Amino acid sequence: MLGGQPAERLDPFPEHLGRVQMLSLPPVDQDTVGWVSELQRLRADHDAAVLAFELANRAYFAASISDRGDAFFEQFAERHSAMLAQQDAGTDTYYVLVAEDGSILGRFNLFLVGGGTANVGYRVAQHAAGRGVATAAVRELCRLAAVDHGLRTLRAAASHDNAASRKVLTRAGFAPVGPAAPADLGGKPGTWFQLGLGPVIRSTGAG
Repeated sequence: MLGGQPAERLDPFPEHLGRVQMLSLPPVDQDTVGWVSELQRLRADHDAAVLAFELANRAYFAASISDRGDAFFEQFAERHSAMLAQQDAGTDTYYVLVAEDGSILGRFNLFLVGGGTANVGYRVAQHAAGRGVATAAVRELCRLAAVDHGLRTLRAAASHDNAASRKVLTRAGFAPVGPAAPADLGGKPGTWFQLGLGPVIRSTGAG
């Protein structure tokens, strides 16, 4: 499952987030009693797990959006380093949903477009699809967008044939606002969704 833009754009956001809210997710199969996953800011040591995630789900993702191509995988180390450099530069933010065993369940990103607005991109592993994983993580991403990044509006594009992503966005509070061009979705037409983030009230401590 994937929604918004492709989960990677080679662009990023400010620096300061390590570990964030723990997400309790339902089991994926009969042999799993459940697992706890964590939405983490992308780091250098995520490289092997992210590559494994992309390779394992390549065909699954290609069914919904254009395939990344062989060059993406052949040059993955360089691309990962470039993303981290761009993230440190304060352009966009990249997150990964990490399972207890260190594997990646999904990628969730904020692509800044200015004026307090960011486009959301995400993709979730095939074995975790349909389990509420994407919805829970997108909701947490929205919270981080407001609390940690001071954003006021989030947008995401989903293709017409990607019912799962459209459902995730709707459940996370996004509403359709207009058509999305094929250029926004790897060659497929779709719809732009938008979510307004309310003002964040920060605690000033007891008193």
